[in-house]
Formats: sequence, structure tokens, C-alpha cells
Amino acid sequence: MASSTVSSWLIGSCMSVVEHEIDGFFGISKSKCKRAAAVAPTRRRRRVFLNTKSDNVLTHFSSSNSSLFVDNYSSFLFCGSEMSRRTKHISSAHTGEVMAIASQPAMEVSLKKKPPTKERRVVVTGMGVATPIGHDPHEFYENLLQGVSGISEIEAFDCSQYPTRIAGEIKSFSTDGWIVPKLSKRMDKFMLYMLMAGKKALSDGGITDDMMDELDKRRCGVLIGSAMGGMKVFNDAIEALRVSYRKMNPFCVPFATTNMGSAMLAMDLGWMGPNYSISTACATSNFCILNAANHIIRGEADMMLCGGSDAAIIPIGLGGFVACRALSQRNTDPARASRPWDSNRDGFVMGEGAGVLLLEELEHAKQRGATIYAEFLGGSFTCDAYHMTEPHPKGTGVILCVEKALAQSGVSKKDVNYINAHATSTPAGDLKEYQALLHCFGQNPELRVNSTKSMIGHLLGAAGAVEAVATIQAIRTGWAHPNINLETPDEGVVRIFLLCIVNNFLFMIRIYLLVPKRNGWMLRLHCLIHLDLVATTHQSYLLLTSRSLGQY
Repeated sequence: MASSTVSSWLIGSCMSVVEHEIDGFFGISKSKCKRAAAVAPTRRRRRVFLNTKSDNVLTHFSSSNSSLFVDNYSSFLFCGSEMSRRTKHISSAHTGEVMAIASQPAMEVSLKKKPPTKERRVVVTGMGVATPIGHDPHEFYENLLQGVSGISEIEAFDCSQYPTRIAGEIKSFSTDGWIVPKLSKRMDKFMLYMLMAGKKALSDGGITDDMMDELDKRRCGVLIGSAMGGMKVFNDAIEALRVSYRKMNPFCVPFATTNMGSAMLAMDLGWMGPNYSISTACATSNFCILNAANHIIRGEADMMLCGGSDAAIIPIGLGGFVACRALSQRNTDPARASRPWDSNRDGFVMGEGAGVLLLEELEHAKQRGATIYAEFLGGSFTCDAYHMTEPHPKGTGVILCVEKALAQSGVSKKDVNYINAHATSTPAGDLKEYQALLHCFGQNPELRVNSTKSMIGHLLGAAGAVEAVATIQAIRTGWAHPNINLETPDEGVVRIFLLCIVNNFLFMIRIYLLVPKRNGWMLRLHCLIHLDLVATTHQSYLLLTSRSLGQY
């Protein structure tokens, strides 16, 4: 937990729609388009419309910066341009004779030079979520557009003696039809969320049983991480140990480790490609997604399930964050407790759930006729290298991460006009993230910013993937969700355009002005960024682009 990671997603949306080739936005089937169209006109006061008539790039920026984490940053980009790859060479001047001797082969080995290959492009073809406000990407995003809060009093255990008694808790969750009962009784919830979200991403991606049999499973992998792992399984084992080691669950060790969720999902699917997990606190999901994409780019896989999952709303999890004094104590009004950028924010709200993306090599996706939601352009990693719990005063790690990601993708700062920020509702974190955003995009008068955490809380290792799904849904539907509870903007962030709901009306904040608009907000979206600042010094940045099928 000693990390403060910043992960950001740039989601580029080349949204010119070719009407004779596709019905609706970016490859959505006609039925899905009708569904999106049916709900759009009735809710304009609570969401921002993204005009997608011209080629553009959408950016989702999410940064989670709590007092628990050192600042680490990683960045990812989704783009169609080729990415230059540089190989580092070790200089013999620095390695000495030991290196020279070690490098001499005992026998001659003929090395065949790998033939040049065509640049492999990575696209998103499926999504799955488990969240406090829905377990389906469409339901989840529709609730976000409506400003529905998933924050409520904790019901899983008695927390009446805790100073914080609220969370983004998943109240109703069934594994029927997704996970065999025998395993569902043994697994930690973080694994259950992960497996169900992973299988839903496959279903959403059109991977039927028949198609699964046709896949080359040696080239299909799973890379889903967790910040906290199986905390309840491990805690139960400790309680059993107080009686006797003989009382301990034999599955307590494997089911507490962060990588076992990916392993169990791969065993269930028979996927034999890359399989592991990455744990970098709040930036876990973005690190996993970037590395999964790199496996595809390098030709090591054709399909990858990737993302993150966490379920830390248990006594030890809540108690640990309370001890850090990082949580909101607005117990009497849970729905208004998570309030990014609001001057009355008093800490973040814990959440739980999972988010999984199905990444696929472009030609592989086209060959099987998959619906393409977005394209991965690239990414970047940086580290704040400053403090275990505090962000750098000047946001240098975040700024470096964002600028490297933009440079790698070839996306201009002026093309970024929408940011889904990490913004966890912490006093210091929100402001430092804003300052970094202002440094990078302060000259862009069209910039808009929102935070999904205002409605679902902070999902820790799952935050990046769940918010990536929200970002992709913004691309697909053309609507950006509001910030709820942003009533009195912090004096330091008023220069950024924030999407908020005040007295149930949608407002846009620009330089001390609240400007209401009767019929909702028409927003031309160029770039969508997601930045996650986590409890380490990791920062990650992702850029996605979405186009009509005719452009692929």
C-alpha cells in the first residue's frame, strides 16, 4: 500500500460515422443504438452530450491520490500510428570482464534474425463490470448518466463502532450461471467479482461456446490484478490460526494471492497464454491493461482479458483505511460523501467491484466479425519518487507521465477536451491532480472534467478498469456523466470546466461562473483521458481511440 499511482487513459475517438456501413456509434449493433437513442432525449439535464460528428480524440483522466500511497504513474495510449521501439544496449565499459566472460557462449549457437513484422494494433472488443450501481456496462453507465449514487451504509458487518460506516458496497451479487457453486463458496469476493466480470467481457465480445472452441487458446491470456487481494480469506485464516493451524482453510494461501483470480479464470477457459497479475494499488488496472496490450503488440497473444478487482469492505480493510485517516466520515448522508473537488470534501469513500476489458489484435477481431469499441494507442509509466503517502507538490510524476503518453501517441494537448479524473475526494489529492491537469491542458478552453468516483467511490485496484469502461461508454453513446455533490468548488480548481449537478440541474463551471443550460450540454469531445493516482508512486496513462468499422 505504499504507493500513490497515477494512471491515465487517453481515449481517442475518431467518431465520424459511416452511415452506409454502420448503424449507430462505433460499431454498435442496430439494437444497441436504438437502446441508447431511446434513453438519450429524456435525461439531458444530467449529462453532457458529446458531439461526435468529426474525427476527434476523447481523453479520460483518472488519478487516485490518497494519503496511503506513494505516487507512481504509468501511461497507456491507443493510436493507429506506429510506435517506435528502442532497444537498450549494455556498454562493455560499464560491465567489465565478468560480463565479457559471462557473455561468451560455451558452444556456438546460430541465431536467426526475426523477420520484420507488420505493426500489430490492439482494440477493445468486450467489457465486463461488477459495481455498486450495476453489473452490466450499459446499466452501469446509464446510472452514471442519471447521477445515481452507489454509496450507502455498510451492511456486510457491524461497523457501528467505526468512525466511518459508509462505502460503495455491492448489495446484490449472484454468481449463478457464471461460477460453479463449489468454487463460489470458497473464493474471496475479489475473485468472484473478477471471474464474473471476465466472463461477461467475453460474452459482451461475442465469444460464444462454439467460437471458444475455434480459438487458439495458446494465444489467449489473462492479466487481471488486485491491489488488496483476498483479504477476507487471509483474515479468516488468521482467526482460525488463533485456535489451531489445523483449523485453517487449505485454500487460504492460494485464494489470498492477487494472481490466483487470473489463474482460476484461465483454467476455467483453458487459455494458455500469458497469465499473471500486477499490483500497483489504485493504478493496478491500468498497469495490467498496458502490459496486456504489449503482449498483443509483441505477437505473444491475440486476445487478452485484463483489468482489476478488489473487495476490501471488511473489518480489517475498513479499519486499516480509518487508521490512515483517509476516509470520509459523512455517515449521516452517504450519497453525498464522495465529492471530488468540492471544498467540503473530507476523504474518499471505499468501493468494491471489478472491471475487465477484452483486448484483441485488430485483424483477429475483424476476422471473427467482432464489434470494435475502441483502439489502444500506447502508454507510459513514471514514478513520483517523492514520498510514501504524499503527492509531489508540483505533480511532476503525473505531468511527466501524461506528456510521455501524449508524445508517444502523437496526440496534441489541444485535442484533449474531456478528462475523467481519478479525483478521489481527498483534500490534497484532488488539488494536486488539478494542478497537474492545469499544467498540461490549462490552455485548452474546451476542457471538461468529471470523476466517476463521485457515484461509486474508490474501487482501489479495480478503479482504473471500471472507469475505463465508463470512458468507452462515453465514446459509444456520446454522453459524458456529471460529477455529483460538487456544490462549492474548491477555490483552486474553478478554472477547469467541471461537469456537476447542483440542485438536480446540470451546470458547467468556468472561471467562477455557473452557467445553466435548459436542454443539457452539447459537448464536442476531442480527447478522453483517464488518470489514476494510486497509493504508490505509480502513474499510468492510457489512450484509446474509437472509429467506425469502415475506418478499421
